[in-house]
Amino acid sequence: MDAYRYEATSVAGFVQQLAVSYLTNGYHFYVLGRIPAHKNQHAVDRKLIERYEIAVSKWTRYRRKKAGLANVQYLRLDRCFVLLATAGHHRFFQDEAAVIRNVARGQPIHFASYSIGYYNQRASVRLALGEFRRLRGEFVRVALRLDARVLEQRFERLPVEPYAPVRRQIYSIVRVVNRIRHTAGLELVDWRCVRSRRRVVHALQTPLIASPNDMRRVA
Repeated sequence: MDAYRYEATSVAGFVQQLAVSYLTNGYHFYVLGRIPAHKNQHAVDRKLIERYEIAVSKWTRYRRKKAGLANVQYLRLDRCFVLLATAGHHRFFQDEAAVIRNVARGQPIHFASYSIGYYNQRASVRLALGEFRRLRGEFVRVALRLDARVLEQRFERLPVEPYAPVRRQIYSIVRVVNRIRHTAGLELVDWRCVRSRRRVVHALQTPLIASPNDMRRVA
């Protein structure tokens, strides 16, 4: 139990661990949940990890996979947690049958501002539709009121990681803002204000466990 790391360091770490280390390695079935305020988080952690035999070695996971059995991972940030499983036989599929979702079947994980899915054999992280619409509405409202430099600073400081789909969404907002400003004869926002590289963070309470090859497979 002590050797198994499951607590994310931040929202960025939670999303990175999901996309980089789990979805890209076949953990496509999931249950997203929240621990009630009156329950002890670590007691729930222990219960779930023991019930689904999660804290096992890489060698045990390999043997289970070869035998057609599923493996399960657990990830938590504060009181929000996700259980993820690979394909195969496991009590997880019986116990959680009513609430299991599959990211590879168009059922992305919605967490914080993000929608984390799996498309075309790749993990994909984008802004959730509600968050995207909220941001676009905010920028549209101030498109004519603020100086171009101030708008650029706001784009630069957006508290989201610029995964490729996220960048495309933000570029689309810049495009809308510039269309409005062009019509009014105002200076346009420089596209370069959108961050092009995301931060690689320590996803768990220990150094990042994902490999460079995994990192390249995430959009």
